[in-house]
Amino acid sequence: MSAILDKLLKGQNVEWHTIEQIFHLRNGYTPSKSNEAYWTNGTIPWFRMEDIRENGNILDSALQQISESAVKGNKLFPKNSFIIATSATIGEHALITVPYLANQRFTNLSLKDDFINRFNIYFLYYYLFKLDEWCRNNTTMSSFASVDMNGFRKFEIPIPPLDVQDEIARILDAFTAVTAELTAELNMREKQYQYYRDKLLTFSDNEIIWKSLGELGQLIRGNGLQKSDFTEDGFPAIHYGQIYTFYGKFADKTKSFVSENLAKKLKKAQNGDVLLAGTSENIQDVMKPLGWLGDEIAISGDMFAYRPNTELDTKYLTYLLQTTEFQKYKEKYAHGTKVTRLNAEKFLRFEIAIPPLNEQKRIANILDKFEALTHSITEGLPKEITLREQQYEYYREQLIDFPKN
Repeated sequence: MSAILDKLLKGQNVEWHTIEQIFHLRNGYTPSKSNEAYWTNGTIPWFRMEDIRENGNILDSALQQISESAVKGNKLFPKNSFIIATSATIGEHALITVPYLANQRFTNLSLKDDFINRFNIYFLYYYLFKLDEWCRNNTTMSSFASVDMNGFRKFEIPIPPLDVQDEIARILDAFTAVTAELTAELNMREKQYQYYRDKLLTFSDNEIIWKSLGELGQLIRGNGLQKSDFTEDGFPAIHYGQIYTFYGKFADKTKSFVSENLAKKLKKAQNGDVLLAGTSENIQDVMKPLGWLGDEIAISGDMFAYRPNTELDTKYLTYLLQTTEFQKYKEKYAHGTKVTRLNAEKFLRFEIAIPPLNEQKRIANILDKFEALTHSITEGLPKEITLREQQYEYYREQLIDFPKN
């Protein structure tokens, strides 16, 4: 037990109860997409992983709403409940402060009546970061990752005295408030960057040549690489999921490797290709581009390497595939419920502007400078945010590391 926690407890007892003792557990669900009435003029917030990624871990509104007719048995999850991702993307949670529904990726935790008055809900919110970590370390694999739910139900949560919970929540709230202010400032810069990026990459029809991606290069589909195939060294390789979980916009070195023997069987990408995540849980990440600026690498299934011809600069194309225009195109043609895909044929039909090659490079160079200004992790706001987050995480662990005895 940390010295900080020892000082707060002053020798007072801490009870422990399991998840299944404290909470009602229910799975989320997705109303039928074929029934338009479920998705028209909705008033009930329906949460997905996109909500956490877009708006953080304490939420009072959702990016999508559904109608009352879509609710099974007229039952919503009560306010001050938690959603925690227990399949596909594992180990992220959020506190929902309004009545709501959520999709099937989440297990929903609602306090039982006997425990409602025994918790500061924000203390619980902070403690569930330990449950996130447990989930990531206790997954089973089939068609996609899922949490060991028997173990999940037995996960234990401490119940310290309420005044201790209140003080822990107050201290951690102060840390997160500082980080939130800095993040809001960075988000404003990000929106400025997106505005200028889209402006630089917008052309009128009468001043430029337009061609489809199918006319400008070839699309190579990856094959056969699983995360379990990765080794500590060997032939460099990328798994499609890493494109939206690890890499930024450009890279010249891989995080992972495979054996030389396996590499012989896998499709390859080369310098100048644009790597694309062929599938995702959301439209934003599907066909997310990664400009590859390194040597030959192996690529996994569910991803592509787009190889442009000499008319097209790799960095220019990578920036184009992040624009609002391409996002709208994906929203129009992407399909799937559990997993989202954009058909390769549809991708190759997307038309882009082709200014002279030197102009493409000039535009890419300007956007590189914007990118460095906005996203650098070694200076300015991003560095400050990183330091504050590390400080917050350190104190969070100090304040929730309760002894079992």
